[in-house]
Amino acid sequence: MTDSLEVAVNRDGIHTLAVPSDFEANGPFVVEFSNHGEAAHVHLNLDDRLSEVARVGATNHYVESGERRVVDVETRDPSTWPEETVRGRLKIVVGHGRETRYVTVVFDRSAADVRVDPDLGTPDAGDASGTPPLVRLLPVVVLGSVAVLLAVGALVSGGGASVLAAGAIGAGTLCAVAGYVLFGGGVTLQ
Repeated sequence: MTDSLEVAVNRDGIHTLAVPSDFEANGPFVVEFSNHGEAAHVHLNLDDRLSEVARVGATNHYVESGERRVVDVETRDPSTWPEETVRGRLKIVVGHGRETRYVTVVFDRSAADVRVDPDLGTPDAGDASGTPPLVRLLPVVVLGSVAVLLAVGALVSGGGASVLAAGAIGAGTLCAVAGYVLFGGGVTLQ
């Protein structure tokens, strides 16, 4: 999830800005303008310290009346940042300098180093039934056990039973594979 810095434009009158004084981010974030009044030009500028780790593609943004506009603030690879925590100021200007606000932006590299695979929050599409993996694996275990019992019974009976035992092992293996394909469905135990 990308962090969002919300900026209210013209909410308290023409050429006004409402913006928090501080903002923390772990990496790339967006500046989200919400224009509550007349159309306006809004300028963004990163100070030298923030420019070491981040950049804004365009600095001048025209925001129509009633419009919500999102501007991306990209960051460099955190391993190239000069220290663990980077603190700088984002300058926001409206009305060609009529009002200026500064937001202290803090980037914490230690938090940015943690990468989470977004697929971790997505349920496994292979099993929509909600059946636990061990229960789905039960038919495979039962069929495999029957195959082993048949093979052991054939070997114990002696004589020409070795051919019967080999056939039972083959049949049991076939049953186990079929059970896995039909009921196991690629189960991986974790």
